[in-house]
Amino acid sequence: MQYFSGRFTGDIDKLILDFHSSIHFDNRLYRYDIMGSIAHVRGLVKSKVISADEGQIIEKALFEILTEIDEGKIQLSTQYEDIHMNIEKSLIDKIGDTGKKLHTGRSRNDQVALDMKLYTKDEIKKIQSCLLELIDILSAIAQKHVKSYLPGFTHLQKAQPISLAHYMLAYVEMFKRDYLKLSNAYDMMNTSPLGSAALAGTTFPLDREYTSSILGFESPSANSLDGVSDRDYLLELFGVFSTIMVHLSRFCEEIIIYSSNDYNYFELSDSFSTGSSIMPQKKNPDAAELIRGKAGRVIGNMTGFFATMKGIPLAYNKDMQEDKEAFFDTVDTVKSCLTVFNGMISAMGFNVDVMRKACEDGFINATDLADYLTAKGMSFRDAYKTAGSIVLYGLKTGKSLSELTMDEYRQFADSIDDGIYQAISIENCVEKRRTTGSPSESCVTEHISQVGAFINKEKSDLVSYKLNDIL
Repeated sequence: MQYFSGRFTGDIDKLILDFHSSIHFDNRLYRYDIMGSIAHVRGLVKSKVISADEGQIIEKALFEILTEIDEGKIQLSTQYEDIHMNIEKSLIDKIGDTGKKLHTGRSRNDQVALDMKLYTKDEIKKIQSCLLELIDILSAIAQKHVKSYLPGFTHLQKAQPISLAHYMLAYVEMFKRDYLKLSNAYDMMNTSPLGSAALAGTTFPLDREYTSSILGFESPSANSLDGVSDRDYLLELFGVFSTIMVHLSRFCEEIIIYSSNDYNYFELSDSFSTGSSIMPQKKNPDAAELIRGKAGRVIGNMTGFFATMKGIPLAYNKDMQEDKEAFFDTVDTVKSCLTVFNGMISAMGFNVDVMRKACEDGFINATDLADYLTAKGMSFRDAYKTAGSIVLYGLKTGKSLSELTMDEYRQFADSIDDGIYQAISIENCVEKRRTTGSPSESCVTEHISQVGAFINKEKSDLVSYKLNDIL
């Protein structure tokens, strides 16, 4: 079926037909294409553009086609270029000339824009479900490890002690932001392009508010030219998905480091690790490494589509077909990485004794030494300098701060007394930090409670989510 046959006197070259064809990747849109067509038919009937009987015939046939595609009874073909024309061809084959009325007042420009928005809205919710599961897992780990201490790092050097709960909650906040960005993207894109037609709307008296409503959109797009040209929501989501992958990649990098023999803070489950083909002792963090690697793939997809869109004039141009493979691949990659990561971290163990012992060296309590001296009346800068001198002394003598004697301490400041040992204990270093967002038990417990409330609210919203009532 050559939909532009009236203007052209010859057949399109098979080379160009194959080059144009997108059915091998846009076939995943079939449910959304049929959903949009049913809404369009109902709109045509409501506006009396076609009769109620014709609408009923078309809608019944579209439901049949949906079932037949679900069951693999319809062979989608490159001969008909894309999912839209494949479905329309099946419709005409099934009901004849009545099927040719489906496209009245509609262009493939608003059709594909609608399909992509419907698909994307569903995928946002699926990815949000994965993120919420991850947030829940991390929060549960935090709850178990409020008093499990490990070194916090800057520049990959030991800096200050924190709790494992505090560490996990840092990633909770990252993934919460990702979740909320997706909610914002969903709201921003929640306008229906259907009825925009090619770019200038249609002469048929279609009720765009009606079709927008039954499709589950907030409103129709305010401008028909923008309605078919808009791919901002994809650009925004490429950015959000890239950020999710960056967060996963950073987390995986730390899991790789902390599960290595030289750290041994974390213990990856055998079920999420692999071995070596030659070295019997190896236990490789391949899942974490592959997620880290796939972050680059998603960022590459984002960069490529930004480059595609940057020079396209209004309205639709064939370049925009390039959105789909990159976006579909990104969606699939993010979902698979989140699913694997959730399983991996759920099964991961934590060597709390090793982490706690690691807090005993590296002068990780030096900041608290400086704070102690400041509380004794020194200016912070003098206290900082004195604490640095004590650290240097410890390095030369091979002693940690807790191993220095009172006589050694008083070489540097007469104000130091026995209270120094309590002040620089690892427990005190963590528990005395009680400002909002700090690692003390009280702060972390409050944070976990807030996260729990967030999870419960969002779970309820996700459970009640439904794209629309058409299918």
